[in-house]
Amino acid sequence: MIERTLFSPEHEAFRDSFRRFVAKEIVPFHAAWEEQGYVDRAVWNAAGANGFLCPSMPEEFGGAGADKLYSVVQIEELARVGVTGIGYSLHSEIVAPYLLHYATEPQKQKYLPQMASGAMVGAIAMSEPAAGSDLQGIQSTAIKQADGSYRLNGSKTFITNGWHADLVVVVAKTNPTAGAKGTSLFLVERGMPGFTVGKRLKKLGMKAQDTAELFFDNVRLPADQLLGGRSHENKGFVCLMEQLPWERLQIAITAVAAAQAAIDWTVAYVKERKVFGQPVASFQNTRFTLAELQTEVQVAQVFIDRCTELLLQDRLDTATASMAKYWTTDLQCKVMDECVQLFGGYGFMWEYPITRAYADARVQRIYGGTNEIMKEVITRSMGLGA
Repeated sequence: MIERTLFSPEHEAFRDSFRRFVAKEIVPFHAAWEEQGYVDRAVWNAAGANGFLCPSMPEEFGGAGADKLYSVVQIEELARVGVTGIGYSLHSEIVAPYLLHYATEPQKQKYLPQMASGAMVGAIAMSEPAAGSDLQGIQSTAIKQADGSYRLNGSKTFITNGWHADLVVVVAKTNPTAGAKGTSLFLVERGMPGFTVGKRLKKLGMKAQDTAELFFDNVRLPADQLLGGRSHENKGFVCLMEQLPWERLQIAITAVAAAQAAIDWTVAYVKERKVFGQPVASFQNTRFTLAELQTEVQVAQVFIDRCTELLLQDRLDTATASMAKYWTTDLQCKVMDECVQLFGGYGFMWEYPITRAYADARVQRIYGGTNEIMKEVITRSMGLGA
């Protein structure tokens, strides 16, 4: 196997610490959380208390001022044990960066320390019932009033961390006639009159992830709840496009780590499981299937590590991130399917991690922009798109 060179001894020490945290605070409870449809809020508080939230945020805002590799470690470790209910990466590496890059200083001071401590859980509300991957098609509006405030109306769906969220970055049209150029981002807090959290959505997989619907009925938003203030009015779409490469790379990192975990579980299983009096691993079909899967996952790992290096250098472009997202998530689903087959009937039993991983994997090809949209992005970078 090709040695990975991304991580320093400090990163690996952090990995050991976070792995122990996951083993103690998450793994023993995750099955129960899948039954109830959301993780306990205490796991957010525990992560904050141990410094595992927003590690790449500057120290002045409660973070550790660390590089993004520390978050990569967390993504990999959560995927390694299949605990898909934990929304730390979205909170720390999608929501928090919007505030760090675009928020006013008072907005940063107000929200980032609370996110780093776990006092506030963050979510981002893009998708709507009639607008998923097509962000230009959103219908939610935030219309400016005479006193400078905004009135937010609309609904969002498929919102990760939506049930627990205390702070939601909401995408809305401030100039509905201007298309993408009329989009802005707003900071909406739990408890604001007119903001309600709908039902938790029952899903094929990721059952412990508190995915929810959000509703906004004439929510009055003071002018200082516009992310970035007046200078960022109608510039929300640009902000979204700037942050999407890192979001999509996080999905790809998860895909590769989850696929490797599936292979590891399957290798262990086929060595022990016997068919016709001999281990399943003794059959050529088993060995060749696993050899093919391991080769493809190794190729994916090298590519993703290179993409991560580009990210750290601020050189990861949208097309490359889209390649990473689509190819690795397709591969993830292929690996899960082949590994379930090698488990036989037990691969269809929910108590086996491979079964849950199979169900959890499917959404990876959908969120963050469907893989079909990824291919459109790639072809446009080649001069072939509309």
